[in-house]
Amino acid sequence: MPDSATVLIVDDEAHVRTYVRMLLKELGIESCWEAANGTEVLPLVAEHNPRLVLLDLNMPGTDGLKVLAQLAEAHPDLPVAIMTTQNSIESVNEAVRLGACAFILKHKPRPQVLAELRELIDSLGDGEDE
Repeated sequence: MPDSATVLIVDDEAHVRTYVRMLLKELGIESCWEAANGTEVLPLVAEHNPRLVLLDLNMPGTDGLKVLAQLAEAHPDLPVAIMTTQNSIESVNEAVRLGACAFILKHKPRPQVLAELRELIDSLGDGEDE
């Protein structure tokens, strides 16, 4: 994924969005958009065509699983990674069933979250032939 690629960060907590943006910058990703709730996601995806969505599960209003289902229907080729503190087996299974490409626990130590993000981004490739 080149540094010009766009990542959409979806989390209802501003400090978490800032933290994730900082981690992505360390990985060479400068272009990030942010959504503070689930209702903002589809319009931002349509407008900015991100290469990756990092999605929280526990948000007021439209929760992450509903957003994941909407994204899977509207943009089936868009990689969506769950980035949350919620790690129940039911949540993991449902996210995988709905098409999540990764499940990252954001409360892990920073080096571990950074390594998991790096692995995820590396797995997506550069997308130049898309």
